[in-house]
Amino acid sequence: MDQTAYIAVLGLAFLSGATTLIGVALALVLVNRSTWVAFGIGFSAGLMLLISSLELIPEAWHVAGPLHATVAIGAGAALLALLHWVIPHTHLVEENGLFDPALIKSAYLVVLGLTLHDVPEGFAMANAYIVSPSLGLFVAIGIALHNIPEEFAMALPVLTLKRRRFLFGAAAISALAEPAGAIVGLLAVQAAPLLTPLFMGAAAGAMIFVSLHELIPMARRYHRTVIFILGSGVSVIVYAILAMFFP
Repeated sequence: MDQTAYIAVLGLAFLSGATTLIGVALALVLVNRSTWVAFGIGFSAGLMLLISSLELIPEAWHVAGPLHATVAIGAGAALLALLHWVIPHTHLVEENGLFDPALIKSAYLVVLGLTLHDVPEGFAMANAYIVSPSLGLFVAIGIALHNIPEEFAMALPVLTLKRRRFLFGAAAISALAEPAGAIVGLLAVQAAPLLTPLFMGAAAGAMIFVSLHELIPMARRYHRTVIFILGSGVSVIVYAILAMFFP
């Protein structure tokens, strides 16, 4: 793999990571708009599920075979589930007994959630680019678009707690997590190039876990089922447009 590929992957990772700041900016403006939150989560979850199930997984199946790819997908989801269970969610925000414990827990999940969500996205982007630059660009743009509503939804609990400094720190960590995931992906490909499709399948499994375990349940809190479905429908349209430009 030549140096140009490394530069391209890292550039795409930093670009898509930077869109996290757009999501945070929107949260500052639309902090009390639950309708937009439900729409954004629907769009974000829909786009991630589409990219994972219609792009990454078929490619992994084609190259590595159904059995090995399925094992890799399950391993990626299981790894992220394990990290969610092992990593503690406390002492990230000063509580002082002033807020609803459920709301505080949501705020704790911001840093953990953003970091754990973005690392496999960068990992997926790197592996997709190595398989096919066109696929890598497709995944990078999809992740960049997905990051905006995802970060928007994740930022709201912290804004409710009025901890903007904590929010900006979380946003910075999230923005850097994606390039970090891309670097891990590049190193993995360099160390074991034949395992690239399995790495891609594992990343797809991790992103599916995020969508089903984090984003969709989060949407239920806002009781806007129709708006959530509308956001998911828009994600299908955006996916179709991306597929036209990056077949």
